[in-house]
Amino acid sequence: MQPFQKPTKAEIQAAVNSTVPDIIAPNLTILFCGINPSLYSAVVGHHFARPGNRFWKTLYGAGFTDRLYHPAEDRSLLQLGYGITNLVDRATARADELAETELLQGRQALLAKIEQYQPQVLAILGVSAYRTAFMRPKAQVGLQAHTLGQAQLWILPNPSGLNAHYQLADLNRVYEDLRLALL
Repeated sequence: MQPFQKPTKAEIQAAVNSTVPDIIAPNLTILFCGINPSLYSAVVGHHFARPGNRFWKTLYGAGFTDRLYHPAEDRSLLQLGYGITNLVDRATARADELAETELLQGRQALLAKIEQYQPQVLAILGVSAYRTAFMRPKAQVGLQAHTLGQAQLWILPNPSGLNAHYQLADLNRVYEDLRLALL
């Protein structure tokens, strides 16, 4: 693994509206779906790369991985049966910069990915974005009663360090619920 060099402020500012390619393959066990890439992730080209994002620590803490992965190893998740996509492709400094219409369009794009790649589970990482994109204002974290295509639908808390509602131990427990449900 080659860790990436920390981007400059100018590089981060120039990354607005950039994208990070999906990490996806047919028949995954879980397709993790972030809200949208951070500017930091867009510069370095790896998902959940921003310092302070707890995705990689949570995957390890919840037992999805046998060690702590670095964001530069994101493509290695495919070997474990996991992938990564986003509800909205364009990078922003904060998810609250996205328009409601972008989230609604993101749901349609996700459905196309689900139909093409057929993962067993789609895990959306962010309850507020899910509520908007799927027009389910009362949705809660956990397994949903409906599916998206043939995929089970789970809502998990956003692992961003900006999500103060969940500490790392709480994230580990909620993500582990998904892992244990698949055993």
